[in-house]
Amino acid sequence: MNREKMVTILGFAGSLRKESYNKSILQAALEFLPEDAKLEIFDLEGIPLFSQDMENQFPDKVKQFKTKIRAADAILIASPEYNYSIPGVLKNAIDCASRPYGDNAFDEKPVAIMGASIGMTGTARAQYHLRQSFVFLNMYPINQPEVMVPFAHEKIDKNGKVTDQKTKEKIKELIESLVAWTKRLKQG
Repeated sequence: MNREKMVTILGFAGSLRKESYNKSILQAALEFLPEDAKLEIFDLEGIPLFSQDMENQFPDKVKQFKTKIRAADAILIASPEYNYSIPGVLKNAIDCASRPYGDNAFDEKPVAIMGASIGMTGTARAQYHLRQSFVFLNMYPINQPEVMVPFAHEKIDKNGKVTDQKTKEKIKELIESLVAWTKRLKQG
């Protein structure tokens, strides 16, 4: 495959939990990549709490995150839902990568969202809140398909493998859509 035509995706989960369902669906995405795409998964563990005092001297972990975002053609976020919204760790990582003002690593990046939850709404509210942030970040989200995995404990086994066929199909559809969307935006 021609490296110039390869779509590079940076994925990260909005959870620090080792056995996170969202880390599991991100790992599952690796199985469904088209041959002209690659996915690198970044762990948000170690990104410090954002303070404007540090934005001109970010720690290495934040610098690494921003560099990887900039190098990627597209972004894939897997987010749980906490208290009807996105987790603090995800919001914090986004804040770090988009600062200081005028140095937003996410600017003009295509993005796809998916999320898994033990509840029945499967991260719907968190995903809608995340979409609001994309407006200010000047990102280009995929609107469909929406991948919201309810009752994740019934669809992901104790080893972190997605076992539900419908969930696998939706993840595959999302990845294929993200790759096609990214190529379309690159042509424009």
